[in-house]
Amino acid sequence: MNAVAETPEILVFTDSAANKVRELIEEEGNPGLKLRVFVSGGGCSGFQYGFTFDEEVNEDDTAYQKNGVTLLIDPMSYQYLVGAEIDYSEGLEGSQFVIRNPNATSTCGCGSSFSV
Repeated sequence: MNAVAETPEILVFTDSAANKVRELIEEEGNPGLKLRVFVSGGGCSGFQYGFTFDEEVNEDDTAYQKNGVTLLIDPMSYQYLVGAEIDYSEGLEGSQFVIRNPNATSTCGCGSSFSV
């Protein structure tokens, strides 16, 4: 699919998240890295979010670009992330990537697990 958009309406990748990813990629010293966001079975609510760096873009990935960073989502995960916002927040509890997902009917207290 390889859809590439600067500001996708179907998914929000915030400036804060993109800037933090760019900072992490610069620390790694590998400009070819991309952030892969995925959904897998597990967690206390049935599904859980995951983040990893990847150098490969698969043929069926959806790719979003923001502030010089590429975000990759596989087709299975994409269906659960439509309409979601991927953000990075810093607070008293620490710093973390956060996914606000309107498709989730419930979420776990940790914020990384959800059900639909």
